[in-house]
Amino acid sequence: MQSPPEGLRERLRERAKRRLLGAQSRRLLLQVGLPWGAALLVGLISVSYAELSTYASNAFLGWITGRSWLAFVITPALTGLALFLTRRWFTGSEGSGIPQVIAALHVLRQQEEDTLMRRLFGLRVIVGKIAVSLIGLLGGLTIGREGPTVHIGAATMAEIRRFYPHRNAQLERRLLLAGAAAGLSAAFNTPLAGIIFAIEELARDFESRTNGIMITAVVFSGLTSLALAGNYLYFGQINVPGNLGGAFVLPVLLSAALCGLFGSAFNLALLRWRRWMPGFLIALRMRRPVLYALAIGIVVAALGVGTHGETWGSGYDQARHLLTGAAPLSEWYAIAKWGAMVVTYLAGIPGGLFSPSLSIGAGLAQWVHAAFTWAPMAAVIALCMTGYLAAVTQSPITSFVIVMEMTNGTGMVIPMMATALVASRISAFFTPPLYEALAHNNYLHVAALPAGDFLKKQPVPPPGA
Repeated sequence: MQSPPEGLRERLRERAKRRLLGAQSRRLLLQVGLPWGAALLVGLISVSYAELSTYASNAFLGWITGRSWLAFVITPALTGLALFLTRRWFTGSEGSGIPQVIAALHVLRQQEEDTLMRRLFGLRVIVGKIAVSLIGLLGGLTIGREGPTVHIGAATMAEIRRFYPHRNAQLERRLLLAGAAAGLSAAFNTPLAGIIFAIEELARDFESRTNGIMITAVVFSGLTSLALAGNYLYFGQINVPGNLGGAFVLPVLLSAALCGLFGSAFNLALLRWRRWMPGFLIALRMRRPVLYALAIGIVVAALGVGTHGETWGSGYDQARHLLTGAAPLSEWYAIAKWGAMVVTYLAGIPGGLFSPSLSIGAGLAQWVHAAFTWAPMAAVIALCMTGYLAAVTQSPITSFVIVMEMTNGTGMVIPMMATALVASRISAFFTPPLYEALAHNNYLHVAALPAGDFLKKQPVPPPGA
């Protein structure tokens, strides 16, 4: 058989090289380019969202300075607007967003048909999460941005699954976990906490391939955050004596017990709201949700006015000022902030609970310090922030790592670990983990419904989702 001419052989070799190069380029794009680019985008969105959140909170305070009565107009009006927008266009964006991620991971883990991804993720949910939560902050509601940033990060990373020719449930699961970890890391500037949170709270297991993508996403989102916001401590540096002494076990135990009880009470208030909420309010919520939101806004405004503005917003400024010794809080701050947080979450609009929880923990620290005045105030605050967050989330490792990274509190690792462990165990005695319970109650039991039936089952976004 006659061999092809030399020119033809050369062209065939060049064509094969181009095909090989094209295949290698596509593989590199799918394995490196898309995940890295999405992680950079998560970091950019997280930093921008943080700046907008600060601006929105400051704008509200500027509006009502010297005119606190305006809160009774602004807060109810914007609460009603936020709930209307959530129900009308942004269903799936309500609450912190972490229960949505847990629900989707559960469905993907079971290799079931993907129905929640379209309802709880995507560009529509990202826009709604950012826009509506900013409206809530403009209204002075007690919400944070960290939980929503987890949802936004997961949704952003999940969007790149559309570019993979052979996507499957395992790939989508890895992308969700990586985006969630990157979002929390960028929100708090706590890369270790982001990874641990994804493993302990979201995944509840360890998979080497998943965590490879996760660490990469955390690194690149963190680099973006560092480039734009700098290397900062979320709550600033805490200074405690090198040797706290054996007697410090007493503040640890009291902090753990107090935070465990308050955290479990918060979880029960959200999970069993139908048992304690008056019947007329439940009826109003089902039949006239916007009027219900107006009532919520009036209560939040009243709490804010009654505490001279302490309960408005995420609570970040109050906790930071107390931790740095700049300004004390009222002795009833923890209870008032706890109430504002419960009421706000019952509105069912987008918003997180991390910052408000840390703020409540800081308020509880004042009670512990009153019992043990010899204990360093900064150390007690670190204990109570860790304990209350651990009681609410029942993720003790994540809680103490977050507070440790936020305050550079490496000298407090053992006391914070002990507080987180005991507080989470106390909370677990009374209530299931909040995020998992919300995911099951509000999403997993309707995961198999068609989209139309899904919406009919939820005339109002679920409280505290």
